[in-house]
Amino acid sequence: MDSAIWTEKYRPKDFSEIKGQKEIVKRIKAFVEQQNIPHLLFAGPAGVGKTTLALIIAKKLFGDSWHQNYMDLNASDERGIDIIRNKVKDFARTKAIGNVPYKIIFLDECDALTREAQQALRRTMENYTQNCRFILSANYSSKIIDPIQSRCAMFRFKPLDKKEIFAIIEGIEKEEKIKVNEKAKEALFTISEGDARRINNVLQSCAAISRNIDEEVVYSMASVAKPKEVDEVLKLALQNKFIEARNKLMDVMLNYGLSGIDIIKQIQQEILNLEIDNEKKMLLMEKCGEIEFRLTEGSDEFIQLEALLSQFALYGTKDK
Repeated sequence: MDSAIWTEKYRPKDFSEIKGQKEIVKRIKAFVEQQNIPHLLFAGPAGVGKTTLALIIAKKLFGDSWHQNYMDLNASDERGIDIIRNKVKDFARTKAIGNVPYKIIFLDECDALTREAQQALRRTMENYTQNCRFILSANYSSKIIDPIQSRCAMFRFKPLDKKEIFAIIEGIEKEEKIKVNEKAKEALFTISEGDARRINNVLQSCAAISRNIDEEVVYSMASVAKPKEVDEVLKLALQNKFIEARNKLMDVMLNYGLSGIDIIKQIQQEILNLEIDNEKKMLLMEKCGEIEFRLTEGSDEFIQLEALLSQFALYGTKDK
């Protein structure tokens, strides 16, 4: 097995290889063929192809000189206004090399920029439109100020579906000569949440342990609890077995190295699968949201999770 990082090794290199974004790719490809690209805003969750598509655009436009005409910055690493005033301006004010009359700046996670930095970016976009195009990437387009949104063609990326995730897994399986059984594929789809990059990372970790990958290996390497274990915790709580539920939850968190936020997300997913009426599901979902907010505000995770389990126990008692 080589030492290459699989997220890069299996990164799509052509428009045809990008999965799950057919309409977006079709429109972007037309822009590239005409060499007439507006400022672009890519919005969507992580691991769905935003960065990859920006790279393909640059390589298709500039060919061998793409390195000189393309700059990639991560706004979450450098959030201040200096990134706009210095790096972006210095790159944007020089002319492009080659036949295409503009350069490309890819600004990843630009929703992490402060409002002041976004205002500076807007002015830079206005000043250097003749010889520079911006491709902005954001998880949440709502955090981008309106003056920037109005200057960009927006494309909303969606998480990859099960068929597309399975196709990625099977492609890697064939290339790396590993065996991933069906339960492991289902587990990979569950933990990926439509994120292709996460699939690559988890599969590479699993392959380092075993060439025959099963469900146990996947959950262990992904540091995610098995759904059936979380389901067991919730059912114990609903049966008013509070202490048993609490102990089981602590065991699960310690075994998989989970934080309070991690386990809350899994609890929320498993609530949907519980055989209780919809009204109780809604009440428990509401309680999960409340506990999740408290955790993000710095509350003690064990106290908050015990409070959540107590609510499950109380709702279970009401059925008797």
